[in-house]
Amino acid sequence: MSVRELVVLGTASQVPTRHRNHNGYLLRWDGEGILFDPGEGTQRQMLRAGVAAHDLNRICVTHFHGDHSLGLAGVIQRINLDRVPHDITAHYPKSGQRFFDRLRYSTAYRETVDIRQAPVSRDGVLATAPGYTLEARKLSHPVESYGYRIVEPDGRRMLPERLAAHGIKGPDVGRIQREGSLRGVSLDDVSEVRRGQRFAFVMDTRLCDGVHALAEGCDMLVIESTFLEEDTALAVEHGHLTAGQAARAAQDAGVRHLVLTHFSQRYSDPDEFERQARAAGFEGELTVAHDLLRVPVPKRR
Repeated sequence: MSVRELVVLGTASQVPTRHRNHNGYLLRWDGEGILFDPGEGTQRQMLRAGVAAHDLNRICVTHFHGDHSLGLAGVIQRINLDRVPHDITAHYPKSGQRFFDRLRYSTAYRETVDIRQAPVSRDGVLATAPGYTLEARKLSHPVESYGYRIVEPDGRRMLPERLAAHGIKGPDVGRIQREGSLRGVSLDDVSEVRRGQRFAFVMDTRLCDGVHALAEGCDMLVIESTFLEEDTALAVEHGHLTAGQAARAAQDAGVRHLVLTHFSQRYSDPDEFERQARAAGFEGELTVAHDLLRVPVPKRR
């Protein structure tokens, strides 16, 4: 049975708190695990969440501020210590290659796993896997930053009433799916497009074209909301979003499930992020993330 869920490992911004670890997010997508922005302490949070190094297939870093990348050293060494039996690919801004190298080789250890480096230097498709494509879009932050988007290919949904009307049943159902037509009946006559799922991960950024492109039509959008509306000026100055800005972008993009995260330590009431997101007009499912939360990706429409 396929599993598609977000495992939240940390939700703090620059300064961790007693209740919020630095960033870390694992997306389980069928048989693959994609780790986003492993901040300091991610290896321990993985242990607490029941996530093993063997679960990882990709690591995606949005940018090289410490709260999004200092955990790379520990995670990479754990991958090698556990002798993960498959290759792992790491994506990160190419302009931060020196930071990736320093973190990867920050201390002595024995390399046993091939970690493939696939840095990002422009918008577009980064990889194509059997169940998804991975895309990147540039964001607006004081250092180069990219957001990531997972897109499942569209499929077909067979319609039983139409199959019955055309007398197609049993092995013939599989045949028309494979061949596209059967006895003058086309696949379009007995099925409809089943839209593939979409997931986006947007961290440190101001509002920009990249935010809107990544969010468009997403079933789940994980997005930073570092500040509340009363601190909009600070958000713009430091290259971040408010809860209201994130919510309006999600509403405009038709997002089904919005996950807010990356909260400044200055705020003590997490419920205020939800109140401001709703006040900004977001009408879909809404989660204010906390550490070790598991959030299922919404089922297909």
